[in-house]
Amino acid sequence: MTTSETDLRPRPANLMAHVFDEGGAGLDGAGEEMWIDVIAKMDAVYSDLLRYEADLETKNAELEAAEGFISSVIASVSDILVVVDERGAVVKANPAFSRIIARPLEAVLGERLGDLVVEGDRAKARNALLSGVEGEVRELELSFLTAEGASDLMAINVSARFDHNGHRVGAVLTGRPIGELRRAYEALHKAHMELQKAQRKLIEQEKMASLGRLVAGVAHELNNPISFVYGNIHTLERYRKSLERYIGALEEEAPRAAVDRLKRESRVGAILADLAPLIEGTLEGAMRISEIVKNLRRLSFSRASENATVDLAKLIGTAAQWAMRAKNVPAKLETDLEPGLTVEGEEGKIHQVLVNLVDNALDAVKAVPEPQVSIAMHAQGDDVVIEVADNGAGIADGVADKIFEPFFTTKVVGEGTGLGLWISYAIAREHGGSLSAANGPVRGAVFQLRLPRHQPGSRRAGG
Repeated sequence: MTTSETDLRPRPANLMAHVFDEGGAGLDGAGEEMWIDVIAKMDAVYSDLLRYEADLETKNAELEAAEGFISSVIASVSDILVVVDERGAVVKANPAFSRIIARPLEAVLGERLGDLVVEGDRAKARNALLSGVEGEVRELELSFLTAEGASDLMAINVSARFDHNGHRVGAVLTGRPIGELRRAYEALHKAHMELQKAQRKLIEQEKMASLGRLVAGVAHELNNPISFVYGNIHTLERYRKSLERYIGALEEEAPRAAVDRLKRESRVGAILADLAPLIEGTLEGAMRISEIVKNLRRLSFSRASENATVDLAKLIGTAAQWAMRAKNVPAKLETDLEPGLTVEGEEGKIHQVLVNLVDNALDAVKAVPEPQVSIAMHAQGDDVVIEVADNGAGIADGVADKIFEPFFTTKVVGEGTGLGLWISYAIAREHGGSLSAANGPVRGAVFQLRLPRHQPGSRRAGG
């Protein structure tokens, strides 16, 4: 075959076949098919490699995005976050930890955690890192070393870290300064106490309203029979006087011996002698019951009345004199009254409250060796605060929640009706104020009456 004929032969279908052909090695049909199959598989493998490379690049991009997200979250956390290996060396930390110890993160990585805490806390930190099971969180308090000495005391939570085979590979520490926790706890505690106080106040108001409706009916039912008793006693007193005059006239006309004999047999003299104190005592009881009913009716029905500007300093002085004169207790009275304070309301009712508070204070100190009652008044924002304090035994824990309930009293039978503080409480509420009680800082009780301060040029509507 000539050279020109060789150049005109068909070329192999692929490069490998061409190479073998150029080498002069002849291929039959079976051999050529085998090499075509090998090269097809090589092409398929190459295509798979290209596809795997594309998938790997996508996965790497997603992994980088996830790592960036986790890093940004860790960097944004305000609590400190420290990850250590099984030897206690730091492998990861967040910027919050860097700010606490005032050192860059690069200088912290690789250092043992025990070298980063103050000397007194190293054993405690070591024990926390070496112990623990999966899911368990240990709590401790640590202070870290800083350039200026020691950081604030930190509340730290330590959790053991495990790999996918369940082997312990280190620990994770999180925490924050205890000062922040304490402030958060105090704020939570304050909110809880205010909620309890509001709940107690709401229950008390509902209880007062229910009792007011009940007392309204009782007062109405008692008023009529008390009026009968009261009127009949006055009539009975007139009859007694008429009988005395009649018997006296008969004694003058009848023989002395017969009169004396009848007196001994009928005991008329003793009866007439007892009639006066019996009628007087019954009248006193009826008047007292009538006054109780009057107070009950006053609380049960709201009646509009004309308010006036009340000079509190003057009113307190009058109320204190009335109470001191009525009780006759040798107590030392001290006053500290800011002048010029006025309120808008019914002077008689406010006077009644003040007399009642001073009266109760005098009762509380009557058995004290050196009895003392003090009255203070000052402005506080838009209110006027009046405090009546004594140096008595104070308010017992068991009665603190009942002191303003109607008919509740700690006095012996016959000395109190249990309505004084309830009436005073209601009057304070009618005037837009409040009445509260607490034990003093040293001893005794302090009753605080708070009323809206009168502003010149304004006038409050009657309550």
